[in-house]
Amino acid sequence: MSFSDTLTRFPRGGSVAFNPLGVALFLGLVVASLPVFWDGFRSLVRAWSTPEYSHGWLIPAISLFLFLRELRGAPPPPQLPAMGLAQRWQGLAVVFLGLAVAMAGNLTRINDLVTYGLILWVGGVVLTVFGWDRGRRHQLPVFHLIFMLPLPTFVYFKLIIFLQGVSSEIGVLFVRLMGIPVFLEGNVIDLGVYKLQVAEACAGLQYLFPILSFTYLFAILYRGPMWHKVFLFLLAAPLTVLMNSFRIGMIAILVNSYGIEHAEGFLHAFEGWVIFITCIGILFLVAIALQRLTPNPLPLSRAIDLDTQGLGGIAARGLGIRASLGLALAAMLTMGASAVQLIETGSDPIRPDRDPFSIFPRDVGEWRGRQAFLDPGIERVLGATDYMDMHFANPASGERINLFVAYYDEQTGGSGIHSPEVCLPAGGWEIASFENHPLDMSATPFGDFAVNRAVIRKGMEEQLVYYWFEQRGRRITNDFVAKMTVVYDSLMIDRTDGAIVRFITPIDPSEPEGAADARLQEFMRQTIPALPRFIPE
Repeated sequence: MSFSDTLTRFPRGGSVAFNPLGVALFLGLVVASLPVFWDGFRSLVRAWSTPEYSHGWLIPAISLFLFLRELRGAPPPPQLPAMGLAQRWQGLAVVFLGLAVAMAGNLTRINDLVTYGLILWVGGVVLTVFGWDRGRRHQLPVFHLIFMLPLPTFVYFKLIIFLQGVSSEIGVLFVRLMGIPVFLEGNVIDLGVYKLQVAEACAGLQYLFPILSFTYLFAILYRGPMWHKVFLFLLAAPLTVLMNSFRIGMIAILVNSYGIEHAEGFLHAFEGWVIFITCIGILFLVAIALQRLTPNPLPLSRAIDLDTQGLGGIAARGLGIRASLGLALAAMLTMGASAVQLIETGSDPIRPDRDPFSIFPRDVGEWRGRQAFLDPGIERVLGATDYMDMHFANPASGERINLFVAYYDEQTGGSGIHSPEVCLPAGGWEIASFENHPLDMSATPFGDFAVNRAVIRKGMEEQLVYYWFEQRGRRITNDFVAKMTVVYDSLMIDRTDGAIVRFITPIDPSEPEGAADARLQEFMRQTIPALPRFIPE
């Protein structure tokens, strides 16, 4: 008789002997973890208040359900074989790794790292309590916790812009299939009388994340070959994008036929719920179809394991958890990490003195500047501490230059810079060329440095763009490198402030591209010496 056969003989519920020492050690472990993971918990609560991650509240409960479900055929704690450190050291190593990641997140004030450490720690605790041989079988519920985490900011913006673009393209295709003339410029659907902006809320992330979580749960509960499970899970993302694109197309068709009110209010939200439920229904239909491909197909009611009988009794088994040296060591490691966190708590990053952009010079040589202000919604997405959107014009030549600077006094905890390389296509601008370009700025305090140089195009209009990330005296062109310097400087000098600096000038059809380069570089030589007052080095 195999070990798995033996497990199925144990009853699901039943009385469990109370083990006070084991319960005390486990509760002590949980309580000891609160300080080291506290900032991670707070960041999760903030993320779960947004539409994209509002499903996050359900994920821990679903993971607990999956975990209890896996214990149905396992023996209660008193009947488990005794284990020493030889079977638990792997779990202690994972606990230590999770605590190290969380402490690094606390030191650098990157709450995402704290939440990653939390999931590692939970996996390590499971391995420590059950031992390596059994604990590794219970990692699927732990892995499911990943779906409660928000994406890193720079990944989030790149993904949402990508999904906006894909959804817009496919949505317009649906409109054209209905014989309606339509034109797409970036993420703006032009119907002639009406123009619809495919905003961030229409990108589909508010459906993608919960549907991915649901599909993962569905694949675990599904009784069928592994390739069925993998196929169902991989189907979730393209299905969600396709259905969200169909939703955008249907909204455009309704607006074209009945008016702009069909793109707003309750109907817009209702259409979203219809798409969400439709995606779930399609997944069930695919599961039925997959069952028909098997030699002995099961009805859907039996193909999905929804049995919850006896889970309360299984949960009560926790009262019989065994005390062990491994559990005690895990509690001591966690208590030590939390003690370090409590000692470090209260220190804020250094925010150097600076002048506000409101007093940036309006006149630069022959150039005259005018301050512009962003739409409140765009300001909210930008999330900058201070920003400047200055339009300069040369009255003599008629030439124009835009200087945009966004400053952040802290680039951790979910706030920070995202690259124009991500945002420009959303406004309908096509990036015709993009390169790292060295500049001769030896006449300025900055000295020579490189910028990102892009030529962008919309219809017949072209513009030249220079931008870089100004990071505490460094000029950086790569957004990932900029993020890494934030982590390094947070540890070394306790600063996480920084800015993005962008210069744009139109390229006149009658002038060579090099003339626009010369214009920008000469203007930069006159303006960047003033930047350190506003962006501390």
